[in-house]
Amino acid sequence: MARTGASGVEPGVLAERAALLATLREAMVTRGMLEVDTALVSTAAPSERALECLAVETAGYLVPSPEHGLKRLLVEAQRSLYQLGHVFRAGEVGRWHNPEFTMLEWYELGASMQDAIDTLGAVLAAAGAPVPSRQRTYRDVFIDTLALDPLTASRADLERCADAHGVAPPKAGGDRVFWLDLLMGMVIQPCLGAHGPEIVTHFPADDAVLIALDADDARIGQRFECFWQGIELANGARELTDAELARQRMQREQAARAEQGQAQPPIDERLLAAMATGLPECAGVALGVDRLLALLTGSTGLAAVMPFAWPAR
Repeated sequence: MARTGASGVEPGVLAERAALLATLREAMVTRGMLEVDTALVSTAAPSERALECLAVETAGYLVPSPEHGLKRLLVEAQRSLYQLGHVFRAGEVGRWHNPEFTMLEWYELGASMQDAIDTLGAVLAAAGAPVPSRQRTYRDVFIDTLALDPLTASRADLERCADAHGVAPPKAGGDRVFWLDLLMGMVIQPCLGAHGPEIVTHFPADDAVLIALDADDARIGQRFECFWQGIELANGARELTDAELARQRMQREQAARAEQGQAQPPIDERLLAAMATGLPECAGVALGVDRLLALLTGSTGLAAVMPFAWPAR
């Protein structure tokens, strides 16, 4: 049996991890992207209700994604950028979740949502993973799996559907976004990507904050997610460039957070100021590196591939 050290992973896995990081960097450089470093601690935080940040006493928040910093640099550099490093999420502990994890996030100038999907496929192929071969809309996966249209279903419809599938909510109440996320995560997602990475596109615009909406249907955003063996591996979108609209959406999310009893970190005024000076048209993708390595090596969770995974540290 291979020896596992204090880090919790086998020595061979450390070499595989290093090789994957090098491969991902090479894939970015091949596409003309500049590697940058953004701050891990910020005085502001994303407004999205799906993200819970870890607060740092007297300093601010550990970033759950380098998105805000990367977009501020995009305004200055006016070229495609990427960051490969650690990010943090509060309350995310489990077989496939860790409060601290490694993310590859990139923004490609002039790219559409489909361009971003194609770039993700090329990056996965470079890493030795299958290229996504199936692509469906969010609406289609709901109709295919639940016989329910997520764009027209009421909150009551969604609640009844959850009850019919034996899904008990972790808390009472919740709006449409809450029930859509619950059904997606508990009923639909486990079935996605069983035979290789699968793309789901055009998520509802209900909780879109920094995502561009579809030009033909304002009910949906130009957002996608990639699933493999029931695990969310990556997400991406055509990015919103309108600073005033971004502010309105952030304020909407702050109100939703307050209603749900969530913390309300300050809105990122520096991001909005940068966007107002001219965020270039672009698409971005965030890829979970630890999850990718776990799936590539046939591991059953993050602990086997992540040194000092929680709570081992």
